[in-house]
Amino acid sequence: MVAPSSSSIRDQQHPMIRSLADGIEATWQQYLDLSPYHLPEDLGYVEGRLEGERLVIENQCYQTPQFRKLHLELARVGGSLDILHCVMFPRPDYPLPMFGCDLVGGRGQISAAIVDLSPVMETLPPAYQTGLEALPSRQFGQERGLPEWGTIFSPYCRFIRPDGADEEAAFIQLITDYLRVHCQQAQAAAPDAQAAATILAGQQHYCQQQQKNDKTRRVLEKAFGQDWADRYMTTVLFDLPT
Repeated sequence: MVAPSSSSIRDQQHPMIRSLADGIEATWQQYLDLSPYHLPEDLGYVEGRLEGERLVIENQCYQTPQFRKLHLELARVGGSLDILHCVMFPRPDYPLPMFGCDLVGGRGQISAAIVDLSPVMETLPPAYQTGLEALPSRQFGQERGLPEWGTIFSPYCRFIRPDGADEEAAFIQLITDYLRVHCQQAQAAAPDAQAAATILAGQQHYCQQQQKNDKTRRVLEKAFGQDWADRYMTTVLFDLPT
């Protein structure tokens, strides 16, 4: 594990991933009051080997008055696999859903793209439902089924395999729209200390379900071993709020 080079792996990744990463950061900066969130020093930038290829992981994290952690992860395995992973973790006294999106691709093709605002209470707040239903309707040729552990996702979850540059651009816009709705609702939200226990339980359930993602865990275990994978999954990707 070494210090990052001067050039981010973003410059080498699939254009859809580069565009979305730039868009997420621009939206955060537009709507939110960002300050640094410090990961353990050895987990911000990571290098390893996976089946003979160089694996690089870059993490960027921030916090705001409403969110205890905004996490954007970019990962690349040789020239065969590109990943973008993003989750926004609200502070436990803010009754906000969990924004999450992922892109996975390789050899010039994005094979999986998903976005959701996952409720931590029984349903999404009415204002979120109104905001999402007001967005333009977008149809994609290849809708994908959710994994078995995906019971945490909302009815507004979209999971596709984009077909070509037009669908890639449309899905980036869809993710950006979801993110904009979320940031606007977060700005208008007020802390609710009485609901904190329920919110916390919902966030814990979300993280526990996400930690069941066997594909992510297998990649990390192959590259770094089981103990390191467990630490990364529970410290960086889906840490439980305290």
